Amino acid sequence: MSGLNASLGYFVAVVVFAASVRTLLKKWPRFGFIMEFASSFMLVACWLEVQTIVEVGEWAGGLGPDVTVTMLFVVLLTHGVICGSASGNPNLVVLRFLQLEATTLPTLLAVVAQFLGAHLALLVAVYYWSLELTDMHMIKNLMARECSTSLLVSLLQGFFTECVCALIFHLVHLNLKRRSALIRVPLIAVLLTFLSHTARGYTSAYMNPSLAYGLTFHCPGFTLTEYAVVYWLGPFMGMTLALLLYMGHIPRIFAKNLLYFQKTRFRVPKADRGEKKKM
Repeated sequence: MSGLNASLGYFVAVVVFAASVRTLLKKWPRFGFIMEFASSFMLVACWLEVQTIVEVGEWAGGLGPDVTVTMLFVVLLTHGVICGSASGNPNLVVLRFLQLEATTLPTLLAVVAQFLGAHLALLVAVYYWSLELTDMHMIKNLMARECSTSLLVSLLQGFFTECVCALIFHLVHLNLKRRSALIRVPLIAVLLTFLSHTARGYTSAYMNPSLAYGLTFHCPGFTLTEYAVVYWLGPFMGMTLALLLYMGHIPRIFAKNLLYFQKTRFRVPKADRGEKKKM
């Protein structure tokens, strides 16, 4: 249990940092990209520790799969509550851009901030492991340089897995976008936990370029280009397909609806037409 207590303390420290940044930025909405930095940092830093528990804690700390799945769900739920509209996911930022809800400069700043947050989270996690507070972290510190990649299948299978999972996620996200946060946040957390657990033997279904960068891009086994094809191009294709299926077109690229017929809002009543003829 000492290993789990140390992990909980680490989670609390990361959450307090993200919550503090959000509180400070409420008065300066122009610097929203910094919230994306904190959001990405929180997500990657916490997920790295969950990954540690999965890789080491299940056999060194006596923690079962039920504990790791529960912790991942709690992390995702807390992230949704604390960070709010700051997703920490470059694909969701690009999605808003494609929907004409954001301009070019804020989108670029947000994406850059997310990758910087992911990189800082990796550095902080490595330092935290180097402290070797528990046996689990001592083993993880020894394994840090030779970490296990999350991509356990071929490039084609990995690309297809990330694309399909991203398609499902973004379709659900788009449908829940205007729902209350009390409904949206828990459902999204459940969905992400389910997809990650289901795809654990394939790609872990990160569906988030900055998250994948922080969790597996530094692990040996594949080149940067191969990782990018699976974890960047795959989710982007899934997101684009989801937007196309949801709206029938991509507003930033073309306005014409390719899939659905748009019905006119107003119809002239038949009675009115008859009256016009009499007159």
